Amino acid sequence: MNDLGMIVNLHKPEAVEMARRLLRWGQANGCSFLLPHLEASALTAAGLSDEEWLNTVKLAVVIGGDGTFLRAARYVLDSDIVLHGINLGHLGFLASSKPEEAECDLKSILEDRFDVLNRRVLRCVLYRDGVPRYTIYALNDVVLSKNAIARLLHIEVQFNGRFFGILPADGVIISSPTGSTAYALSAGGPIIPPHLDSMLLAPLCAHTLYSRPLIAAATDRISLIPRSSSRDITLTQDGQLAYEVFTDDRIDVDLPPDKLIRTVVLPGRNFLDLLQEKLGWGQSRPGVNRE
Repeated sequence: MNDLGMIVNLHKPEAVEMARRLLRWGQANGCSFLLPHLEASALTAAGLSDEEWLNTVKLAVVIGGDGTFLRAARYVLDSDIVLHGINLGHLGFLASSKPEEAECDLKSILEDRFDVLNRRVLRCVLYRDGVPRYTIYALNDVVLSKNAIARLLHIEVQFNGRFFGILPADGVIISSPTGSTAYALSAGGPIIPPHLDSMLLAPLCAHTLYSRPLIAAATDRISLIPRSSSRDITLTQDGQLAYEVFTDDRIDVDLPPDKLIRTVVLPGRNFLDLLQEKLGWGQSRPGVNRE
């Protein structure tokens, strides 16, 4: 594997500089980086069309933060491309490789010393008057919520077509295991290891004491139907793309078995290691002096 793809957050100067650094490293180590046309133009290098890039690349390096990684995931969704993220953002649960370790990590990848984790992707279909209006896919989550000035929402929740309840809340998050460490975590949801096949439903500021996050099976279908009269309702895809939702629209969310995002797992870096590093777990133990 001497040809790697590269996707870069071109709005971050440090990401562009990292990309140039890796291009120089690749030239010195017999590794070629294949660039989509936008990255190629910004880095003044040869590039490929989107179709050529997607059909040629087997593994791509994503330089930026988790937002860049989510964009890259949508870009490669229908391919078998494996993604490896170098984090130049904040927490970095998806783009988890450190900039100072980038070349060492790439050496491990080139020597085939890594595993691949298959991450499930949410499929979300919005129906209006019984007709599918659009279908979107999300690696992290989909969020049905009110706009800033909208009133409280009343959201009907169904499981596999069966009525479950009416939830009065500011909104609802439906998350994949990968997205359990994103918006759902701040809403009080549990952390789910990314290899578990499941979905998470987490209310946003629910106006009831009984509303709690709920884990659903990978074979379930969760439906959300806004019953409020407000027209200021939004469906958000991975926190990046937004869609207008009307009262009585139905939003079906499931985990299609044929939609996967494949990511690099390097030796000695499992999910628990990542939690310890990013969330500070395991930094101290009772009776243990770490000085």
